Amino acid sequence: MNLLKALATVSSMTLLSRILGFVRDFVIARSFGAGVATDAFFVAFRLPNLLRRMFAEGAFSQAFVPILAEYRNKRSPVETRQLADHVATLLFLALLAVTLLGIAITPVLIYISAPGFAADTAKFDLTVQLTRIAFPYILFISLVSLAGGILNTWSRFAVPAFTPVLLNVSFIGMALFAAPHFNPPVLALAWAVFLGGVLQLALQLPFLAKIGMLPRFSLSLADEGVRRILLLMLPALLGVSVSQISLLINTIFASFLPSGSVSWLYYADRLMEFPAGLLGAALGTILLPSLSKSHAENDRGEFSALLDWGLRLTFLLTLPAALGLALLAVPLLATLFNHGAFQAEDVLKTREALVAYSVGLTGLILVKVLAPGFYARQNIRTPVKIALVTLAATQAMNAAFIVPLQHAGLALSIGLASCLNAALLWRGLRRNGDYAPQPGWGGFLARLAVALAVMGAVLWFGMGAQSDWIGAPALARILRLAALVAAGGGAYFGTLWLLGFRLKDFGKKGRT
Repeated sequence: MNLLKALATVSSMTLLSRILGFVRDFVIARSFGAGVATDAFFVAFRLPNLLRRMFAEGAFSQAFVPILAEYRNKRSPVETRQLADHVATLLFLALLAVTLLGIAITPVLIYISAPGFAADTAKFDLTVQLTRIAFPYILFISLVSLAGGILNTWSRFAVPAFTPVLLNVSFIGMALFAAPHFNPPVLALAWAVFLGGVLQLALQLPFLAKIGMLPRFSLSLADEGVRRILLLMLPALLGVSVSQISLLINTIFASFLPSGSVSWLYYADRLMEFPAGLLGAALGTILLPSLSKSHAENDRGEFSALLDWGLRLTFLLTLPAALGLALLAVPLLATLFNHGAFQAEDVLKTREALVAYSVGLTGLILVKVLAPGFYARQNIRTPVKIALVTLAATQAMNAAFIVPLQHAGLALSIGLASCLNAALLWRGLRRNGDYAPQPGWGGFLARLAVALAVMGAVLWFGMGAQSDWIGAPALARILRLAALVAAGGGAYFGTLWLLGFRLKDFGKKGRT
């Protein structure tokens, strides 16, 4: 399997999802702006999303994929199929219980996650209503993550990467066509979450059947593989919980800030998630199965080479993205969201958060590459310890930054903490002998620095005055931004080409 080709496949599907995600956010911003209704919805959506990351894409996938890869490489097809059946059944029953409990105690969850909303009864009640509609998403999307883990282990990366597109399609359709029929209209967004979960699960089932891995209902806690996954999930759950608790605490802080703060952070986060998903999530997705297979075959050299390849690609593609987000914050936000109810003040407030987030973008994506180096070796305790240190550092920075920087201080804390997390993971892999840098890193980074300087100059002088972007005709903004991005990208990659970089240098074979 060509990993660069697999990365291109996953990234292209992710790009489609992210583009539709921006269309989604454009529609939501134009229709609802940034205020009470959107604050309520984003808090409501964050709760099932938090549980999704904890149970499904976080602790579960970290424990499930390495064990499944081991079974596929060392056990019979029958044993591998039985493992999938038993895990799917247990996951379904556990998450059904979590979903029903969450719906029952939603007011308590809102008091905990956004206590500042309690001062406004209407805002609090709306958040409760939205959360109860959206909460079953945790059940559907967790089963989607199970299916995606199986498909990725079989090197079927395209379908899981395409699946998130359906959630964005659901949002766009409901916001444009269904919202006027709801009272209040924002309820349509909560139903879009519910519908998106159903559509994503329905898409993946036929592809599981095609490879003979469609799970059947079969409960067995005595299965050795299930017990091993549960044992790995406990520390993994703690580790993922730490990062999600950090986000939850940020939401608590933001709920006490001026109205709109939660929304400004959300829109900034959405822009940051574009490169994070396009590269970070894609790299983590394709690296974990290959690293797990290298570990199962005890090939330490290949294990280290895979990590080195991922790190070089991360620096190559993430550093210009971070610089671009910081320099082009106002042009991007004005072009994407400065329409309808999303006013100039919203652009400027969101810019503050986006610039702060961009500081930690490289660290955030490095974590996606480095953490699988531990998960593949079924070592989850070390990332958990590092996550605890990161949580403490995040909250210390929150206390220091929130008064002078308001909502931007919360974003800066997350960004700096991501860099700390990545540095500690890198040190752990080096100390254990799991990763040894390949030759040529000094020259590699020096050439990147030159290309970044050229790109930064092109963007800075080409952007002009930030005030010119706010309120300008939409088509003019789109064309000017497209030309600016093309010029910056051309300057960066053109400089790298002149310095000797070639695409074939980043080719890498993975295990299947």
